Amino acid sequence: MPDLTFRDAKLADIPALERLMDEDAFGAARDPVLTTREDHERALLQIEADPNNRIILAESSGSVVGTFQLTFIPGIARRGNLRGLIESVRVAQAARGGGIGAAMMHHAIALCRARGCHLVQLTSDLGRPDAHRFYERLGFVATHAGFKMTI
Repeated sequence: MPDLTFRDAKLADIPALERLMDEDAFGAARDPVLTTREDHERALLQIEADPNNRIILAESSGSVVGTFQLTFIPGIARRGNLRGLIESVRVAQAARGGGIGAAMMHHAIALCRARGCHLVQLTSDLGRPDAHRFYERLGFVATHAGFKMTI
């Protein structure tokens, strides 16, 4: 596995984030809405302003090779314990298969533990069976059916 560092995304990282999203043909086909640089900047500024939201970048040799969004969700369920939600996981095409995804998930779980989360959850599109096997190998269990509605 390459030597990785993790940090929060900044506005200057938007081109790297866009590149990672563009490389994900499955995600691009699922999300046909064209977004602009201004849309991404506005979204990142909102995330930066929310102490319960982060966009994390994985870097190797100074290049962004992966990203994920981490959201901390307070709630009444599970005795009021905080939970972590991992979203928008992307690894650069050229870097796939080298352990970067696993390292990112271990980092996300460590961040959740440090925040006091008692549960880490994520969703993965039904059309991504390889991703499902990846998450299961890491110890995630498919305990729920997820539902979404585009509005």
